[in-house]
Amino acid sequence: MEGNSVSGKVKNTLTPREAYKAINEGALYVDLRQKDFSDYKIPDIPDIFFLPLEYLEKEWDKLPADRHLILSDSSGLKSRKALDSLREKGLMHISHMAGGFVEWERDGLPVRQDLNERLTGACACQLRPRDRQ
Repeated sequence: MEGNSVSGKVKNTLTPREAYKAINEGALYVDLRQKDFSDYKIPDIPDIFFLPLEYLEKEWDKLPADRHLILSDSSGLKSRKALDSLREKGLMHISHMAGGFVEWERDGLPVRQDLNERLTGACACQLRPRDRQ
């Protein structure tokens, strides 16, 4: 956490590469994406905490307060709001990942995928699971 801190506090925003480094130093990746999106592709890291954004307000207290938490959604837009909400609840060792999982993958960081969970559809509003192989 040392490399990602400012005046003893963790940085609010981390790039995917900074997040990956922090994860390798013990930070916990918190995936805020809905299950349909996180079942297909996830970061290939040993420890991920799944807490879809829709459950954050009710289940935030399940997050380990003793670890540096890195919030990530699909694009980094909603994770910032989640960070603010969790800070209001007293969690201080928390950051959000700029660009979300899209940027993680774009940066060439490790990704694990389950081809049986791929989504299909002409646009995001029509995404649904593909036929299983």
